[in-house]
Amino acid sequence: MERLQKVIAQAGITSRRKAEELILENRVSVNDIVVNSMGYKVSRSDIIKVDNIIIEKQELKYYVLNKPRYIISSTTDDKNRNTIISFLPNELKKYNLFPIGRLDYDTKGVILLTNDGELSNLLIGPNSNVEKEYLVRTTGIPSKETLKKIANGVDIGGYTTKKCKVKIDSIDNINNSASINIIIEEGKYHQIKKMFEVVGHKVKRLSRIRFGCIKIDNIKEGEVRELSFHEVKQLYSLNNNKQ
Repeated sequence: MERLQKVIAQAGITSRRKAEELILENRVSVNDIVVNSMGYKVSRSDIIKVDNIIIEKQELKYYVLNKPRYIISSTTDDKNRNTIISFLPNELKKYNLFPIGRLDYDTKGVILLTNDGELSNLLIGPNSNVEKEYLVRTTGIPSKETLKKIANGVDIGGYTTKKCKVKIDSIDNINNSASINIIIEEGKYHQIKKMFEVVGHKVKRLSRIRFGCIKIDNIKEGEVRELSFHEVKQLYSLNNNKQ
């Protein structure tokens, strides 16, 4: 027996939090009886409906994609641009995958894909605090004092970023540029670009090289790989390790 909201999330149609909202809104029924209790448990033989449509528990899948630049981190796009879903091999499209979080249109690197709404909510929810590691190519070479400011948190327009880890990866004196390694636990819109801009350095290129415990060491740009059972288990345990 499993909690109703968990089963709905495992069907890949929404996160567990959203499933709880659906239950409270009287939009979920079990064996044609409306259920609005968070503690309700169901078995495999129960018929569950959301908005009077039967849901089926699907096989949960987990992948990492080395996202190229200029690909939309979404399942659809109203401007008919390429998305990470349209970019996937045809044999994976049947799993109703969606991205865990997003990367900017012009940012490349690690992005996770799943149909597991519960895991997605754990990793990008307001209390997730999952580390994301980036390489930033800047205009100009930030000083130690500038990097310290970024590490301690900067105001990016009504919001002060949390403390983070930041260090010089390499310096290009000829082109007056630097490669910066930065690890954050947030994911505000254009956050890293704004963090560097407010201290006087424009971001020329941005790449995410790690999400939690997942890296792209041996994955070519544009390639996708299925996560191992151990990697999925690690992702589920990230928040527990921070407590």
